[in-house]
Amino acid sequence: MAGILIIVKILITVFIVLALSIIAEHVSPRVAGLLAGYPLGAALALFFYGYEISPGFAAQSAVYTIIGLIAIQSFAYCYYVSSSCFKKYTILVSSILASAGYFFVAWLLHFLESGALLSVMLTSLSIGLFVYLFRNIENRKILNKITLSSRILYIRAFLAALFIVVITWAAHLVGPRWAGLFSAFPTTFFPLLVIVHFTYTTKHAHTIIKNFPIGLGSIVVYSLGVIFTYPRFGIGTGTILSLTMATIYLLIYNFLIYRGGIPLHES
Repeated sequence: MAGILIIVKILITVFIVLALSIIAEHVSPRVAGLLAGYPLGAALALFFYGYEISPGFAAQSAVYTIIGLIAIQSFAYCYYVSSSCFKKYTILVSSILASAGYFFVAWLLHFLESGALLSVMLTSLSIGLFVYLFRNIENRKILNKITLSSRILYIRAFLAALFIVVITWAAHLVGPRWAGLFSAFPTTFFPLLVIVHFTYTTKHAHTIIKNFPIGLGSIVVYSLGVIFTYPRFGIGTGTILSLTMATIYLLIYNFLIYRGGIPLHES
């Protein structure tokens, strides 16, 4: 049973990362950056917390998933700054420093006694801050597409599978606080960012980073859904309701931005 569950985790996560990467190439990095904020990795982690441990454990963890979004934005900022400064071994150095930034901020956050309301307030403020910090990044389209090699596909698959399996396994060893912070780790965002950076340019990676914080609002909405629906309706119905809420958030955002006349130029 455990082996089948691991295979299911791997297949679902790999599919999500591949789909995001295809969107980045065939639509735009800006759209992929927004979708990377969709509750993909977090939804998987919280679902498996509920399935393997209990719906109540997942609901408690979701409070710290919300506050953990501060750490994931710190990851994005560290990657942005380091990839702008280092010219040699840029991807490796940026990945190491960004991961260190994430775990340092997560370690600080784990001391915080946070409820759902405080988590939402602090995370909302952080989203506004990082949107401001990334305001000068240009949106860049991918103009010269390449045919992806099997090697790149294997790297995507390995990274995505490794992250989700390790994170959900670790939940059995730690309490809901650390489990929630772990679920906010950039499970799908990190591989997407590295692959686009490796395949194209630093500016394309920065485009994904620029649009990432806005999409995180959907994880906030999703996590709130988990907090209130998992204990009442179970993980199946709770997941459907929470995903519906997160999707409505992104649809409203899409309407306000693209139907409201707010320009988002891509060069």
